[in-house]
Amino acid sequence: MAGHSDNDLGLPTFDKPVKVVIVIAPYYTSISEAQLKAARDVLDRAGVTHETIEVPGSLEVPTAIGITHRLSNFDGFVALGCVIRGATSHYDVVVNESSRALTMLGLQGLCIGNGIITVENREQAEERADGARLNTAGGAAEAALHLIALTRKYGAPKGSLGFKPRGTIEIADGSSTA
Repeated sequence: MAGHSDNDLGLPTFDKPVKVVIVIAPYYTSISEAQLKAARDVLDRAGVTHETIEVPGSLEVPTAIGITHRLSNFDGFVALGCVIRGATSHYDVVVNESSRALTMLGLQGLCIGNGIITVENREQAEERADGARLNTAGGAAEAALHLIALTRKYGAPKGSLGFKPRGTIEIADGSSTA
């Protein structure tokens, strides 16, 4: 069984304020409460402003992150939820599609720590949600902060990328534009 990483990068520091959204699917109340506490503890320790958005299930977490990114000015996101294997293939759909969507958002430049727990049973979920044990939510918050620090270090542009003309452009009819 895989254990907790022994590689502690520590928390990054920031010279400008950081705002993070925790998006959680609180499907299992005690699990989600433990996840929220663990993620908030990390963000508070780093001095980061944060708020929480709740969605019905783990499949909605990436959509909520995408909407929030487009309509607000948050620096990063922590994705939280818990998917416990059941008797049908729905587990596989939720696990694969939520992970795929979060990865796609990340490849677009969003700073996302993925703390959606995917487990076989409740005991595994409790172990991963517990901030004193495997602490996947705290790890997700740390991951988001490290991605924010990386983005700030390299000054990734906000907004659209593409060709931006400089100077005057001549148009076929003889007019020009600046």
